[in-house]
Amino acid sequence: MCAAGLAAGSVGSLAGLAQESGSADGPRYVNATDLVRPDDYRQWTFLSSSLDMTYDAPGARSGPSLFQNVFVNPSSYRAFLENGRWPDETIFVLEIRASSREGAINDAGQFQADLVALEAEVKDDRFADGWAFYDFGAAGSLRETAEPLSGDRVAPCIACHTEHTAVERTFVQFYPTLLEAARRAGTLKPGF
Repeated sequence: MCAAGLAAGSVGSLAGLAQESGSADGPRYVNATDLVRPDDYRQWTFLSSSLDMTYDAPGARSGPSLFQNVFVNPSSYRAFLENGRWPDETIFVLEIRASSREGAINDAGQFQADLVALEAEVKDDRFADGWAFYDFGAAGSLRETAEPLSGDRVAPCIACHTEHTAVERTFVQFYPTLLEAARRAGTLKPGF
């Protein structure tokens, strides 16, 4: 996923405005491409968690470490297990959380704390290159919908998700439950 930047804002109620996708758990849109935030993503398939997976230079980041949790809609997860490919209308949610040591049972441990931001990546043929990235903003001011990132905001996402991913535009190399499925299906990019 892409943690290229956070923006604040809010949108009014979306009741009746969302356009349903073809899959029951796939992306929902307003205005054809603005993604409705999937509030139930924590009930989806958990793929992996990382700590401080950032574009910052080592030691450049100040403040607490950040956890990045990745979830995917269950129907896409099941499809990937079958054929090693993400179907159209796959949606990944990147949940960014602060870390904490306060209350840890040892001096070195860290655990996940408050939500920091929420982002998404969607595979959908409605987009010119088949993928879109979204930023729902910072915790406390999460937007109900987000428009696809564009221009300078999406360029680093596209570059990273093209150059460093194991399957299509996704970091399957960091999802242990899916890496073997991709190997079996022969869908890993060269070098993985």
